[in-house]
Amino acid sequence: MSAYAHSEHIGEQLPSRWLNRIGVVRPNASRRSHAELDEATELDDGDPQEFGALYAEMAEKLPRLRVVGGCCGSDMRHIKALIAAGV
Repeated sequence: MSAYAHSEHIGEQLPSRWLNRIGVVRPNASRRSHAELDEATELDDGDPQEFGALYAEMAEKLPRLRVVGGCCGSDMRHIKALIAAGV
């Protein structure tokens, strides 16, 4: 299953019965909605520090998380923020 959304949106939508089953998460860097992203003429890279902090919160709920990364709009700044946040 793939879901392309900001990490805050993913965390809000996860049923508790799935938390022990998820091993890979790659959320979008942007907070924009899918409709806004579809209409955008430039890539929205969001806030790397916020991305890292929210990702760390989400990772605490996912005991089997083994592969982390980002999707649309993320780059090395986002990955460094994940590392800095302890993910």
